[in-house]
Amino acid sequence: MYSLSLIKGLEKEMKQSMKKLNVGVAGATGYTGEELVRILARHPRVTLTYVSGKEDREARIQEIFPSLEGKLDLPCKPLEVQEACRKCDLVFLSLPHTVSMRFAPLFLKAGKKIVDVSADYRLKNEKIYEAFYRVPHEDASHLAEAVYGLPELYREKIRTADLVANPGCYPTGAILGLLPGITGAGLFDADTIVIDAKSGVTGAGRKAEKSLNFSEVNENFKAYKLFEHPHVPEIDQELTAAAKKKISVVFVPHLLPLNRGILSTIYVRLKKKMNTAALIAHYQKRYAKEPFVKVYAGGALPELKHVAHSNFCGIGIRVDASKGIAVIVTAIDNLLKGAAGQAVQNMNLMAGFEETDGF
Repeated sequence: MYSLSLIKGLEKEMKQSMKKLNVGVAGATGYTGEELVRILARHPRVTLTYVSGKEDREARIQEIFPSLEGKLDLPCKPLEVQEACRKCDLVFLSLPHTVSMRFAPLFLKAGKKIVDVSADYRLKNEKIYEAFYRVPHEDASHLAEAVYGLPELYREKIRTADLVANPGCYPTGAILGLLPGITGAGLFDADTIVIDAKSGVTGAGRKAEKSLNFSEVNENFKAYKLFEHPHVPEIDQELTAAAKKKISVVFVPHLLPLNRGILSTIYVRLKKKMNTAALIAHYQKRYAKEPFVKVYAGGALPELKHVAHSNFCGIGIRVDASKGIAVIVTAIDNLLKGAAGQAVQNMNLMAGFEETDGF
């Protein structure tokens, strides 16, 4: 027989363990913000208590995104930090690059946890950040404590972090595609890495730039920002840390005439003789326990339609043994595993939830 006090204590612990986390989204009206709101609205362990965004009118989030009618009833107005702090335990900063760093210190000072979806805390070297984003960093003091939010690489650090820097979309597909070959056994010649990546137009955000107009993108395909894309130093930084040696990749991004998705084709020379089956087996072992990474068997290759509207990264591998070259193909949804989905994955780890909650 259990005592009444023990039973009440167990009931109290159960209620506390099921207590929902109050979260907010700053920048809820952008493409990534919209996806965050949709995931959080159905998440079983959180309550979305605050949203902000730039609107020409006062509106509620379910009026801006009618598909949320009946699921949420929240006002959406310009960001007000004190109000967000009163209502939230954790805040997603889905703000433009160079803007998040103005607000993150305020939330951290108030004791709130942050998942920053912008690039403001990804690069550890403020000088590199300033060179690629062309503005001084306003909060360099928090760069060291920010944890790079790639769960497949930094899961345990993310669990205890107050500030998580959510990875860029291109780096997510590229890094996951290369990690097993540059760590441990060091199967790849790190000096020969070439990443040929193609993205849907939502990767640039909800902007009215002429180059992103339908008439400019439709029936077209182009490379852009060769040798100057701001995701290059992010890829180099994380691959260098993982390999424990300097890595500098060749990265060429392209714009696809479709809404969402990133397909990265990665070329690298092998340091030892091996065939397709052996390299696939190596990747499958590395990612065997990863809930959102799928390594394709038998040399099959992922396609964008395989991962669209999901938080998965698909990885396909082929080896040309006669040339000693491996080709790795990765596919992600740039708005989910490349942004909002990974941000929620990080929140789940920070809050002690199941990593797959909400998906």
